[in-house]
Amino acid sequence: MRLDKLLANTGFGSRKDVKGLLKKKQVTVNDLVQKDGSVHVDPAKDIIIVNGKSVQYQKYLYIMLHKPQGCISATVDDKERTVVDLLSESHQHFNPFPVGRLDKDTEGLLLLTNDGELAHQLTSPKKKIKKTYAARVSGLVTDEDIVLFKRGIVLEDGYKTKPAELIILQAGDISEIELTITEGKYHQVKRMFEAVGKKVTYLKRLSMGELQLDGTLIKGEYRELTEEELSYCLSLKKEKS
Repeated sequence: MRLDKLLANTGFGSRKDVKGLLKKKQVTVNDLVQKDGSVHVDPAKDIIIVNGKSVQYQKYLYIMLHKPQGCISATVDDKERTVVDLLSESHQHFNPFPVGRLDKDTEGLLLLTNDGELAHQLTSPKKKIKKTYAARVSGLVTDEDIVLFKRGIVLEDGYKTKPAELIILQAGDISEIELTITEGKYHQVKRMFEAVGKKVTYLKRLSMGELQLDGTLIKGEYRELTEEELSYCLSLKKEKS
């Protein structure tokens, strides 16, 4: 790995900041001053010191984001603000991407990582990872809907969804519900309610597997996963698809 990329990825600032550190002879590799950021180093073998501080390399990044409405689940877009745009430059250097998608007008829990294997485990249909949403629905949601969702809903394209758990929190002209599904079809929650003659007007993801949205994160805020959350994610990687 290039030395400048490694330093940027381990919290020493932007590439420009790192270039300044190198120019000022504040970086040593195996006790030798290194001014060339393009030189390749092995973080597992080489001893890298910046201003007397040993560099600990972090290969993967795991971030929990409270996604706000108005940004898209993508890494880059010419017109729209993306979820990656919400991250600091030091975190963007890891090249994280969203695991699964939340619609532009949907908010809530979104995991961003550069760990492709974990992303596959969390989104693979074979894994049947549960995803729970809170929603406001225009129309009276009834016990009959609970039964229909449990059986699976036939969408407008003929696809029948896997069984889903629907909980009615408040029934009325505007109903409040929680819905747990094990799939991630395009606009699935919205399409399921449309199939029973109702419309989702607000949607928020609360959880994904054992990952629960941190209630202290305001919309647009994020943090790295805790040790317990990371342990859960790593356990998924050990399982075979």
